[in-house]
Amino acid sequence: MSSARERLQEVQEALGIAAKKSLGQNFLVSDVVIERIIQKARSLKPEMLIEIGPGPGALTYFLRQMNCPLRVIELDHVLARYWREQGLDVTEADALQLDWEEFLRPSGNKVLVSNLPYQISSSIVIDRSLDREGLDHMVLMFQKEVAQRIAAKPRTENYGLLSVIAQTFWQTETVTEAGPRDFNPPPKVASRVLAFARKPSSVQNPRAFLGFVKAAFAQRRKLLKKNLSCFYQQKNVSEEALRAWLSEMGFPETARAEELSSEQFVSLYKKFGFEG
Repeated sequence: MSSARERLQEVQEALGIAAKKSLGQNFLVSDVVIERIIQKARSLKPEMLIEIGPGPGALTYFLRQMNCPLRVIELDHVLARYWREQGLDVTEADALQLDWEEFLRPSGNKVLVSNLPYQISSSIVIDRSLDREGLDHMVLMFQKEVAQRIAAKPRTENYGLLSVIAQTFWQTETVTEAGPRDFNPPPKVASRVLAFARKPSSVQNPRAFLGFVKAAFAQRRKLLKKNLSCFYQQKNVSEEALRAWLSEMGFPETARAEELSSEQFVSLYKKFGFEG
């Protein structure tokens, strides 16, 4: 079998293309990293596979060999046409602008696999966390710093909005690391692949929860009670009530958002009366 580098060269020569910086294209060329991603995806027993940004097909080459439907989302017109000609189900669109509710309508175990463009990776995780009938699993490549933020613990510098949202709706694990030389062209940063498994959540309105967590982290160095003051009148909650709730959870009134775990955020969100 040809190597990933050889397959990339073949497709690039056939189409006369190079990686586009504007689309954040860094093509994966490590056979070891590709094998680990595919092994993880296969272990999830997908009934439907989705890939964002297949590019020249480092992952696509193997995903299409799995015994289930594969849908790809490709913004690059030349590559979208190429994959359509290869017989794939192609949606030529920006993954951040796509109507995912319609896109994910078919039932079954849906798995998203992608070497994501770095500039959309955080948004993809947050957006897919909000879907009511969404993905069951994801296997995604991130800039290492973003992967660390997703898995960060409270009271650490990496912990923030992304951490809370990801940890509320997903169980995550590291699949593999990837260095700059595993890509063509090589990025300036290290990368990490994470696997996500959707977990049950008592949050009924994820968008309202996102708004609540965003407000909590709006000004990171401010006290939580100050950042959440925008909800006092709206939800008929007093600062005294918030102080009492924080005290119940073992926090002083000087607590900041970065101190609360994702579970504690859900608890506080419900105390504000967002879900009845």
